[in-house]
Amino acid sequence: MIGKIAGAVLGRKLAGRYNGGTGLLVGALAPAIARRAFGPLGLAVGGAYVAKKLWDRRNRSRTTTTPTS
Repeated sequence: MIGKIAGAVLGRKLAGRYNGGTGLLVGALAPAIARRAFGPLGLAVGGAYVAKKLWDRRNRSRTTTTPTS
């Protein structure tokens, strides 16, 4: 249900003011396309994001604990 509402909002934004039919199609297809295409991609992007945050935290802790002369 939330996906349909989000699809309708997305369709309305993309279609603009005068293109109601296109907005309807985009809004109807957006949740299905997002589920199929962005599931594995979203997982990969999320994993890369978490890895980058951990890497930055590790590097930041190494530089802040090093005494300066």
